[in-house]
Amino acid sequence: MSENDSIQLIWSVGALILVGSGLIARRLPIGQTFKLVAVWIAIFAGALLLVSYRGAITAAWRRIVGELVGGQTVGNALRIPMSDDGHFWVNASVNGVSQRFLIDSGATTTALSTALVRNAGVEIDTGAMPQLLSTANGEVQAQPGRVAAFTVGPIRSHDLRIVTAAAFGDTNVIGMNFLSTLKAWRVEGQTLVLEPWGG
Repeated sequence: MSENDSIQLIWSVGALILVGSGLIARRLPIGQTFKLVAVWIAIFAGALLLVSYRGAITAAWRRIVGELVGGQTVGNALRIPMSDDGHFWVNASVNGVSQRFLIDSGATTTALSTALVRNAGVEIDTGAMPQLLSTANGEVQAQPGRVAAFTVGPIRSHDLRIVTAAAFGDTNVIGMNFLSTLKAWRVEGQTLVLEPWGG
């Protein structure tokens, strides 16, 4: 038995003596005493489970928060947990319209679905030649444009270059033209960290 085990055993026995003496001093009927003992055992077991699995519980909580809000701000950095599909997804605002985005360091330019372009009133340069993009689904012709206000968590960008095409479907992608404006971005384990300048 190690020193830690001895300390834990002493603490457990002390807690049982404390609870037991409290119950005996109250001189309760035996049935009620057993109910109270069961409640105290449940409380200690719950506390032990919380302490034992605090790392897993914390990770699960961060994942839930990440799924709901698309990331968690720590200091001035945005921490985005990896989704079950192995990608990093985040909620971003385009001219005040919130939408879910895939973060893709393999994409040169941030890409918006035509529905988001329409809903957010994004300015598309219809006079410009379409850009030929190589995507995971093959080559796509996309129209260039600019987003007046682009926000990801605490990070704000103005006049961000984008491309759009019907071939993108409902998928929106944050590309390197946004990531390269940051002080740093990195993957720590299963978390993507976006760190803006300043703050």
